[in-house]
Amino acid sequence: MTPFTILTLIIIYFGILFTISHFTSRKDNGNEAFFKANKNSKWYLVAFGMIGTALSGVTFISVPGEVGAPSGEQFKYFQFVLGNAIGFLIIAKILLPLYYRLNLTSIYGYIERRLGTYSYKTAATIFLISRTIGSAFRLYLVVIVLQRYVFDFYGIPFAATVMISLALIFAYTYRGGLKTIIITDTLQTFFLVTSVFMTIYFICQSMNLNMVEAFEEVKNSNYSKIFFFDDFVSSKFHFVKQILGGIFVTIAMVGLDQDLMQKNLSCATIKEAQKNMYSFTVIFVLINIFFLSVGALLYIFAAKNGIAVPTDLITGKPRTDLLFPEIAFHHLTIIPSVVFLLGLTAATFATTDSALTALTTSFCVDFLAMDKTENLNKPNVVRTRHFVHVGFSLLMFFVIIFFNAVNDSSVVGMIFRVASYTYGPLLGLYSFGLFMKSKTVTDKLAPFICVVSPALTFLISENSKSLFFGYVFDNELIIINGLITFLGLLIISKRVT
Repeated sequence: MTPFTILTLIIIYFGILFTISHFTSRKDNGNEAFFKANKNSKWYLVAFGMIGTALSGVTFISVPGEVGAPSGEQFKYFQFVLGNAIGFLIIAKILLPLYYRLNLTSIYGYIERRLGTYSYKTAATIFLISRTIGSAFRLYLVVIVLQRYVFDFYGIPFAATVMISLALIFAYTYRGGLKTIIITDTLQTFFLVTSVFMTIYFICQSMNLNMVEAFEEVKNSNYSKIFFFDDFVSSKFHFVKQILGGIFVTIAMVGLDQDLMQKNLSCATIKEAQKNMYSFTVIFVLINIFFLSVGALLYIFAAKNGIAVPTDLITGKPRTDLLFPEIAFHHLTIIPSVVFLLGLTAATFATTDSALTALTTSFCVDFLAMDKTENLNKPNVVRTRHFVHVGFSLLMFFVIIFFNAVNDSSVVGMIFRVASYTYGPLLGLYSFGLFMKSKTVTDKLAPFICVVSPALTFLISENSKSLFFGYVFDNELIIINGLITFLGLLIISKRVT
């Protein structure tokens, strides 16, 4: 597929998104529509659209790429996905009822009511930092693909590619916000899911395999091992570590994250929000099985056709993230290339547009109090929201530029590693609030605890082999971070009077 063809398809794709944005926001672009979609979203649309938000371009190309990584990842990621599923069920049964009972716009309002203003602002700040970094990483992945296969051809620098991508996302989200996102994410998830199944079909076709033969090929390959029980101490891939990491990363990155919870809170009732989470969980697990299968098929295809894993243009090291686009654009026919491009674009922009909306919502509600009745009708309140939206777009731009300068590893691993440090304090804050009913904290000291905790967690992680007889942490590191935060809050706690 030529760079011109790819660029043309992207322009058409965004034309569709702009059209949706126009019709969803032309009659109502106020804060109630932006923050809550007027609280009348259909649960089935939210559930389906959340798939695109939760998966992103990282799942689309980084997870398949990791299947054949030199570290021997294979299907180990599915252990983590099973942990995710348990985490989603915990969110549906414990956190969603709490948020609905308090009728929250920002989920961090719970921390304000339970622990105080300083704790509340700290929780909101942690989210802003965590989601900005995480979403920037996710957008970075698709930008490097577009840069390598499109914009380098036209001599457009990487920074300009990033700015164009963010400007397009801003343009179709700044008016309608969540009301627009609910519809666009549904469409983008449709493209994403369709592209996964179509990619499997086209790769099988190119290797002259039917679906049964493809299944046997994957099953008998070196890539299909799912469960790892060897060497609990020194292996990052052990089943227990992956399950625990999956549960707690999900609770923190989904249940304590304004982005995905904002969609749930746009449903009319708690019952609809829970139906959304249950159906979302089933789809999420199934679609990840297919992503891992795509990864195995890609490596089998590459081996049969002598295709090497592309190298990073800066470091010269093999970059497994780029294997999928390399095969789709250069070794398959035009139709599978188009299918891949639509899936990648949908996966990435469904995540980033949602994140920008959630970041804007959190800042406007948690720091500017725009949800308060006395502020709703103030002059220029919508304009202020637009400036906040621009501000987070620019912040994400600078994070991506920095990340591009220092990163040479798989993006999916980097995202969950960073989440262990940034979301851990949120886990500690909410755990203390939920389980220590008879206690509150010295509110002014809470920010200090939430800064010290990730620092101590980092030191523990870096020295775990010497401290814990060779133990190596993976995603379960977030539990240590949350526990340190919890214990720190317990130290500064006092009985409720």
